[in-house]
Formats: sequence, structure tokens, C-alpha cells
Amino acid sequence: MKELFIKGSNPKTIFSQIHSCINGDRREDWGETVLTFNNEFGKGALRTISFNWGISLIDIDILLNDDTALIFDNVELSPIEFIFITQGYFNYSENNTGSFTTLEQFQNNIISPKRSSKKTFIFPKGVHLKVNFIRINRKEYLKKKNNNVCYLNDLLVALFNDEIGETAYQHSGNYSLRIADEIKLLNNVQDSGMLRSLSIEGRLYLILSLQLLEHKNFEEKMNLPEAISKDDIAKIHKLTTYILNHISEDISITILSTESGLNQKKLQLGFKILFSKTVNEYIRQLKLEISRDQLKNTDLSVSEIVYSIGIKSRSYFSKIFFEAYDILPTDYRKHLRNKKSSLN
Repeated sequence: MKELFIKGSNPKTIFSQIHSCINGDRREDWGETVLTFNNEFGKGALRTISFNWGISLIDIDILLNDDTALIFDNVELSPIEFIFITQGYFNYSENNTGSFTTLEQFQNNIISPKRSSKKTFIFPKGVHLKVNFIRINRKEYLKKKNNNVCYLNDLLVALFNDEIGETAYQHSGNYSLRIADEIKLLNNVQDSGMLRSLSIEGRLYLILSLQLLEHKNFEEKMNLPEAISKDDIAKIHKLTTYILNHISEDISITILSTESGLNQKKLQLGFKILFSKTVNEYIRQLKLEISRDQLKNTDLSVSEIVYSIGIKSRSYFSKIFFEAYDILPTDYRKHLRNKKSSLN
């Protein structure tokens, strides 16, 4: 097993030390530091960006050739870390002991080790790992006006106000595809400059709020029903890709039930819990989002767009588009073109 020892908790300091160990290409754009590598360690990319009030993001997309331990050896107060894995898994130990916890795909995790502990992450070889860390420097965050930490549950209030690092805390909670979808959008922000940093910061706070909400529901015993297992969650997540790939077709609940192996009742329950929507509501929203992107980014006619998303009636499409966005599709395209012309 390879071991990388990290001193300090500042994201750029962490990246500098990782870079010195694994080499690769390091660059900085629009306030982000990105480290990419493809060598004997494996391949992948790591990114970090920091914002005011002690909020920072580290996201990792890697495939390693050997089990690799990242050991944090420092005396500083560790940040509170909200961890969400969208692919793969890894192991965590609060003090580099023989006892490790496996942090799993789609599971909401919060960790905060004691001061001076040797926080350790073990990333497994041969596993494509995609994980996001939202990190909060509690001393800085408490200076934020209207931080409203006092409205969190007692556990988190105590954690945020522990500026000495006396107590270790770990939460491994429910599984959420809604958080996974928001992280997918976060990682696909295509803007540059100020627009990019604002988009990332906004999505960061949205994801953090969802993770705090999951923690609240977990502590109040509002867990996922026993009928929804981890295997069921993985099957539903796989279905979202199937729906996207077959969006021009007539996608019925019967077809999805056959494709996933889940009965229709469990399928509806899973979508309701994980997306707060029925299956049909989820499909309709996806069709509308795709059509909106096509109106903006292609020269396809409205009729061609309606056909491409599997809606048979143009008038029905216009009706549901207006209900969703408060504008007709033809007017939306006209507005975009007028806006583009005024900028040229």
C-alpha cells in the first residue's frame, strides 16, 4: 500500500503535497486548482476551490493502481467535512487505527475528527472513485452573518461550536440520489470566470443544505423505508440513465419495472423517496429540461424537438413547457436570439 502523509488542512497546501508525491499536471484557473495525472499511480483529476467564510470544495475523480492511504498528520483543528460519493467507495479511520469504516456510494457522510488525530482515507486500487468533500472551517463560518447554526440540531450545534476539537464525530446516513444529481450538475458547470465561481458556490450551498436536511431526517428517525435497499437504490440510479438514453421512446412504468427488476409499487416508492416525484413526473421534467437545452443550443424546429423527446402533440408540449417555465417554447427561443443579437 502506498502512503501519502499530509500536514495542514488548507486545500492548496494539501494539493501541493499530493502533487509532490504523484507529480502530474497542476494548473490554476478562475480560483480553482486542478491536479491531473496519468502515471504509475493511476489516472484521474483532483480539484479544489475555496470561498469566503471557510467553505471549500475538494472533488476527486480517480482510478488508482495500488491501495493508497492519505494520512493527515497535523495538530490543527480539522474542518467539518460533508462527504458524498457518486461512484465507488473508500475507507475512513479517525485516527489511523486498524478499525475502518467504509463510506459508500450515494450515502451522506459527515466527519470531524479530534484535533491532533491522524485522519486516514484509504482509496482502493482498481475502483473508479468519484467523491466530493464540502469542507467547513468552523471558526471562519461562525463569523458569517446570519449563519443560523443555532437552528441545527443539538449534535451539529455542538460540533460547529467545538473550536478546540475535543470531540470526534462521524455520521453515515441515508442514501440520496437527489444529492447525487445535484453533484452531477456541480461538476458539469461550463461557465468561466465570475459566472463559473458564482455557479459553483451556489450549487455548493444547495448540496450542503441537502446534506444537512438528510442529517436532520436521519436523527429524527425519518429513514428510508426498509423496502428500499442499497441494491434497489443502485437499480433506480441505473434507470435514470436508461430513461435519458430512451427519452424519445414511450417509457412506461411497466417497461421500467421489467428493465430494473423492481415491481411497480417499489419503483414508484423509490422515485418518490429519492426524487420527491412519481416516475412520470420525473420523466416529464427530464423531457422539459432536454427540450429547453435544445431550444437554446440547437437549430432544431420546435416540432423536431417535440419528436426527439417522445411527445406526440406539439400543443401539449407547449402547454407543459409554459406550466414549467411561464413562457411558450417559441417565445423562449425568440428571447434567447434577441438577447444574443443585442450582445453582438
